[in-house]
Order: sequence, then C-alpha cells, then structure tokens
Amino acid sequence: MPKVTLRRAGFDTVLDAAEGTSVMQVATANGVHEILAVCGGEMACATCHVYVEDGPLDALPPIGDEEEDMLGFVAAPRESNSRLSCQLLMTSATDGLVVRVAPRQE
Repeated sequence: MPKVTLRRAGFDTVLDAAEGTSVMQVATANGVHEILAVCGGEMACATCHVYVEDGPLDALPPIGDEEEDMLGFVAAPRESNSRLSCQLLMTSATDGLVVRVAPRQE
C-alpha cells in the first residue's frame, strides 16, 4: 500500500493510501482538518492546496489547464511546487510522496 507524508504545523504524519485515491481523500479520511476540500475533489475550490516537497516527483501528473487555473485562487502563496491535492493520485509509483499542507485554505 503506498504511503504519503503530510507535513503540517512542524510535524510529519505518514498515512497509508489505497491505490487510486487522491492525497486529498487520504488526508480528509484521516482527519487532517487543515485541508478543507470544500468541493470534494471536483477541482472547483482550491481548498486542498499543498506543496510537493519530496518523493517520486517524476511519477506525478503534470499540472493540467484546469488545475493551473484553480491554483490562481489559492489562499496561501503559490509556489513553484504548489499542487491541488485532489489531483495527486496515490499509486505504487507515487509511494513515498511528501507534501506540506498550505497554511491557509479558504
């Protein structure tokens, strides 16, 4: 089972992720309240903003046009490694992904 590490408030939480679930789904299912996920993963709100910090970066899908547009609405500063966690699917190829939860989600 792939694992994803969530960094927030100065500590790391390593979570198991079922194949094909998004980082957002893993986070919300495990009570990570900092990710609001208002739209439930429909890529309509940008409240699941994370910064990809480490892991198999080459295995991640590139940012699509819709995600690019939504990243323009994130509450915390956008950085070069900003992604919407609803677009990051966990698979054996993305096992070991490390993301930092953005400090603000609105």
